[in-house]
Amino acid sequence: MKNRTPLLPTLEHLAVLCDNTGIIQHAKETVPNRSTGYCTDDVARAFMVVLARLRMAPRDEIAMRLASTYLSFLESAQLEDGRFHNFMSYERAWLDDIGTQDSCGRAMWALGYGMRYAPTPSWRRVCRALFDRGIASIDGFEYVHPRAYTTLGLAHAHAAAREPAYAAALRYLAESLLASYESARSDDWPWFEPAMTYDNARLPEALIRAGSALAEVRYGDAGLTTLAFYERVTLDTGIFIPIGNHGWYPRGGPRAVYAQQPLEAASLIDAELAAFDATGETGHFANAELGLAWYYGKNTRSETMAHGGGCYDGLDEHSVNRNMGAESTLALLAGAYAMGERQIRTLRAVNR
Repeated sequence: MKNRTPLLPTLEHLAVLCDNTGIIQHAKETVPNRSTGYCTDDVARAFMVVLARLRMAPRDEIAMRLASTYLSFLESAQLEDGRFHNFMSYERAWLDDIGTQDSCGRAMWALGYGMRYAPTPSWRRVCRALFDRGIASIDGFEYVHPRAYTTLGLAHAHAAAREPAYAAALRYLAESLLASYESARSDDWPWFEPAMTYDNARLPEALIRAGSALAEVRYGDAGLTTLAFYERVTLDTGIFIPIGNHGWYPRGGPRAVYAQQPLEAASLIDAELAAFDATGETGHFANAELGLAWYYGKNTRSETMAHGGGCYDGLDEHSVNRNMGAESTLALLAGAYAMGERQIRTLRAVNR
């Protein structure tokens, strides 16, 4: 690795990307590109990132300010039927009637996380009100990713408030993910779909976390089986090699190596930590460390992707995308904070 991995990258670049509306989607190198506006996808991820920061640094004034901005954006994005807008112009005009299913799922994930980890009672109440309204929309999710994102949110909501409705919704979505797995799987392809595409590790993570929340072995076993398959595909001689988005990985076809996206490393970290929690197997924690190391040079090009709390947008075969937009920066921060929180928790346990 080119650099030592810092425990907690700063919010410096995230704050550059943000204003009092939300977070600008894209950047030209380190400069926010205002013409790209805002999206619920990124704001939802940003809300979880700053709440994770506050779990470790409760007096971080920047994180508190940004969290309030992001929650306000999510509140304004929600429609009467519980779904969400996604795209907003820089002039604060919504550009869609209804957002993508992924954006609705990520919003639900963020609100469930907020119910559990927001530092103030008022924020937790707002998160719960928005989350409860959003549950009505989950029947309309056709694809595995929004179902997985909402499953993650429900796992957090269930931990925050043991309401029967949350357990029932969590079981409903976990069963739908399990059904997708059973429908698509084969002996040489234990996966949820006929291709590995984006944010892949979120799918096994969702089943692992649902299994842990509901004490349901079927969900946990399927999640661990699919995660093991994903590890065989993406971990090679101590390096994490994400599925590239130039072609993905269709069953029976070639597996794209480039362009590698920072999003994938953060997903691996969270899935491996979920598996570690569920099994106690230290190999999962070691795999999570490989996900974090990807940002700091332990990748197929020995390229340091993380710089000053920001992250390059992609790793290509002969170059890097030096733009440092919202999704990549948030992926770095999410992965680093997830690992940092574990290290702090371990130190506290040792010092008791």
